[in-house]
Amino acid sequence: MPARILLARHGQTEWSLSGKHTGRTDVPLLEEGRRGAERLGERLHRAPYDGLAGVEIRTSPLARARETCELAGFGDRARTWDALLEWDYGAYEGMTPADIQAVRPGWLIWRDGVPGGESLAEITARADEVVSWARSEDRDVLVFAHGHILRSIGARWLGLPIDFAARIRLNPTSLSVLGWAYGEPAIESWNDLGHLAQDVPDVARRA
Repeated sequence: MPARILLARHGQTEWSLSGKHTGRTDVPLLEEGRRGAERLGERLHRAPYDGLAGVEIRTSPLARARETCELAGFGDRARTWDALLEWDYGAYEGMTPADIQAVRPGWLIWRDGVPGGESLAEITARADEVVSWARSEDRDVLVFAHGHILRSIGARWLGLPIDFAARIRLNPTSLSVLGWAYGEPAIESWNDLGHLAQDVPDVARRA
């Protein structure tokens, strides 16, 4: 079987809860996020994952992703990798979508980018680097990172333009699997929150 890539988004933070764009700001996990990370780890240590023995693991160097990785039980096996950093939001760092819409009506990050931050071409290049690395492995890989970079990886895994990422929502502490179908890149599962079933409202589980 060709290698797959498992994507774990970091746990809930104060900024992710309020919808603020959190790029390079090192916001810590909330207790909810820590609990979710532990439950994600429990899931990955049960069948069918069984602890992912032999799987290469990498994490964003930002604290919220590293802590999620550690609480999930993979900290001793993970390497940090700058390619997994969240989008540099430049002037929009710390702003909610509503804040940005107030000064730039109609704005969409996947089309319009951000002033003073990372360009669409740059985030695409980083996503492509992760995809190329994952496909070069002869085994599955697991990464712990952030919402927008993981959505970008999802789009590029499928060979689609970066703006496809606007259509694939990703919640904190979610698990997604990118694999293959009929020899073509495919989404096996996306935004799976089953391990958080006791904590997540129905609407979030359907997202």
